[in-house]
Amino acid sequence: MDTKSVRSVLQRGINPIGLRHLWLLVVVLCSAGAHASTMIHAGRLVDVANGRVLTEQTIQIEGDRIVAVTPGYSTDENVVVIDLRDATVMPGFMDMHVHLGQELNPPGSYSEGFYMNSADIALRSTVYARRTLEAGFTTVRDLGANDKDALFALRDAINAGIVVGPRIFAAGKSIATTGGHADPTNGLREDLRGDPGPKEGVINGPSDAYKAVRQRYKDGSDVVKLTVTGGVLSLAKSGDNPQFTSEELEAVIAAASDYDFVVAVHAHGAEGMKRAIRAGVHSVEHGTYMDAEAIDLMKAHKTWYVPTISAGKWVAELSEQEGKLPAVVRPKAAAVGPQIQSTFAEAWRQGVPIAFGTDAGVSPHGKNGREFGFMVEVGMPVMEALRAATINAAMLLRVEDELGQIAPNFFADLVAVRQDPFSDVSSLETPDFVMKSGIIVVSSTSN
Repeated sequence: MDTKSVRSVLQRGINPIGLRHLWLLVVVLCSAGAHASTMIHAGRLVDVANGRVLTEQTIQIEGDRIVAVTPGYSTDENVVVIDLRDATVMPGFMDMHVHLGQELNPPGSYSEGFYMNSADIALRSTVYARRTLEAGFTTVRDLGANDKDALFALRDAINAGIVVGPRIFAAGKSIATTGGHADPTNGLREDLRGDPGPKEGVINGPSDAYKAVRQRYKDGSDVVKLTVTGGVLSLAKSGDNPQFTSEELEAVIAAASDYDFVVAVHAHGAEGMKRAIRAGVHSVEHGTYMDAEAIDLMKAHKTWYVPTISAGKWVAELSEQEGKLPAVVRPKAAAVGPQIQSTFAEAWRQGVPIAFGTDAGVSPHGKNGREFGFMVEVGMPVMEALRAATINAAMLLRVEDELGQIAPNFFADLVAVRQDPFSDVSSLETPDFVMKSGIIVVSSTSN
């Protein structure tokens, strides 16, 4: 790391607001010109692959990658040493369900599409992205953007080092059916509705499905998102009715397979998610009214479940506040919150594979770590919650050979907390140290 790079860290990677004492960067800056690599002394290192905690480990980093993990505290006069001997060091967290272009703050957020331009959304999203990264989430999957161009611009700017934020795997525009959840014209007066088609992410029939997937490829999407049932926040009565035929789903999966897309489905109702699982989707989001048959199908097909408990709790809270949610939305929101958490608990007990996801954008950005507590609250061990947010998420994204672990050849994405997360899971909400691709984002000492 040269002096210029360190200055870049100071300028882009650290938000002085909310941090306590910056104890590390001075050392790095003073030593930058002479050192080509970094060593981290980790008092406790979470080995998510084997479900264990190692003590007194040295993580050696070259550039953006980990090159070695060795027992003991190695030293080298030509290497910058980061002292985390009093901390628990974990792989960077991964949130498999966010919406960085928005944040639910009703009633005003329901009208944003009429007065916010793409540039407005893009600039605001940089704030949400930074909050997410500073919360320890170094990689996210963005599952649907009202303004795909703004979201893709954010992703690309982060990749180019222009904007500080997590690594983004973006769906762009979700695929819906006419009048279904994610039809972009829902709730508009008749003269504004038009007749959106596959280009806009609305399909009716298998041939439309192929065109919609190919349009996502043309747009630059990394993953595909379908809304196969009704939704809580859409201006429609049902929040759980099936909205895709089996033939449409099979066509989407066939097309997505041609383009090597991972396919995620928004689903609250059991029938819609069962059709999607049988068709071969890779993950079910929310899964609120999952029944025993759906659980069995998910286990048989090895379909990942992304619970998003945080969003459920947030909309349930909003439903109790007069005037916050439209009348058609309020009863759906009140019902979903407690149900998602209990569904998650049952799915976990039955052995459904779990990947971490919050639906941040519905719930507040930067509060992603609260999901750990919600998962642990109903019986999931902390280690399994950490695995859901690291190695499991990486497997869902098919990047398990370079993300989700602290191991040689993996990206240097690290999170550390000084409190023991296995005895106090809430410590995961506010990390003391965050590194993404070898660049320090947060570094603070205890009070």
